[in-house]
Amino acid sequence: MKTKKITLVLVAVLLLGTLASGATAQARQRETISMWFWGAPPEHQVTMNEVLVEPYNASQDEYELVIEFRNTVDNDIAVALAAGEGPDIVYGSGPSFVAPYAAAGKLASMDPYSEQYGWQDRILAPIYESGTVNGELYALPNSLNTLGIFYNKAVLEEYGWEPPTTIEDLEAIMDAAMEEGLYASVTGNKGWRPVNENYTSLFLTHMAGPEAVYEALTGARPWNSPEIAAAVEKSAEWYQKGYLAGEDYINLNFNDAVQLLAAHESPFFIGPTLVFQFATQFFNEESGNVDELGFIPFPSIGDLPYPLYTLGTTASLSINGSSEHKDAAAAIIDRMMTQDFLVQMTERWPGYWGVPVKELDVNPDDFQGLSREYLIAIQDMITAVNEGHFGYFSATFFPPATQQEFINVDTVWLDTASVDEFLTRVDEVFAEELEKQMVPPIPVPGE
Repeated sequence: MKTKKITLVLVAVLLLGTLASGATAQARQRETISMWFWGAPPEHQVTMNEVLVEPYNASQDEYELVIEFRNTVDNDIAVALAAGEGPDIVYGSGPSFVAPYAAAGKLASMDPYSEQYGWQDRILAPIYESGTVNGELYALPNSLNTLGIFYNKAVLEEYGWEPPTTIEDLEAIMDAAMEEGLYASVTGNKGWRPVNENYTSLFLTHMAGPEAVYEALTGARPWNSPEIAAAVEKSAEWYQKGYLAGEDYINLNFNDAVQLLAAHESPFFIGPTLVFQFATQFFNEESGNVDELGFIPFPSIGDLPYPLYTLGTTASLSINGSSEHKDAAAAIIDRMMTQDFLVQMTERWPGYWGVPVKELDVNPDDFQGLSREYLIAIQDMITAVNEGHFGYFSATFFPPATQQEFINVDTVWLDTASVDEFLTRVDEVFAEELEKQMVPPIPVPGE
């Protein structure tokens, strides 16, 4: 009897080994489709694998998608593309990143796939246009991103403040908050100086206005025009009044800032919607404060419409010009350009997957926690963008050197350069990039 049991066990082991060997052989037979992604936190990597990688790999037997999460992805991609190598799916930082690589032949035209999958009919027109170079599509953004006001509802209620809809109300609350010993707002550029451009983009949209910025980006207006100068001056006024976390601006990153917001140290965090992904650490069911976080559009100044959204994206997806599997790479990108993918990712990872579809047919009340607040923000933004009520995020629409000049706005904030000196420099740099055709397509704003 004992011998019979041993024999059965050996047979089972051999059978499992044979099956495993077969599965391994099958996996070996698949062609790998590679994608490098930023070094997201472990829980977000799990979400990416369970929502994208595993269903794709289970859907067919010809390819296997492999995602590498790299903290140095931007540099790694640049080095690889320069050498004619790199992953099949190219993760980039947006249109400004795409244009030079497209011009150098490092990226594949996505026009045939756009026609095959109907992307132009599904993606928000200004976003689709931003991914084109000389009329050909080279990138699709993975998510919308805009700038607005995160606010702690409990703090506003404690002090009797209402969510502000005008710049006067916003500044009055920030003044009152500082008098109470709170931060006016929390934010900071510790470890990431490009945070500075959030605040120039914000005032370019809501003070100079989309029309003035559109004209500057198309060379029809100088950057040192009065409207744009006033917007830069306003950003300096905010910094110098301490509205941007005061002296702690250089000591805080987004995680620190949102933690302070959750700790009732400020009524506001003014920044990009991608911060929802950081906020889940501090506003959640376990802490019992998930309902305290709200998000509203930034107030418009003067006669500009409200709500008005600074239009930006978090990243872009392209196809490597050297890839031997361009069709498969395009099919994977297509899976990501859907409402279904937006919903599945946002349920578990709010803040980074506001896929730029033209219509978002979901009921935010069907979602829990910060996913609901994020979907409301994205749904409202899509409606506004379809109506033409958008401005331009410098990280998305400005050519690289001009974008860098706007990151240097802290020279104005710290009084080491005047607004005129700063914008004269911007004018010079932008003129060179305009002549070299490095300015990405600029969508026309609505009236």
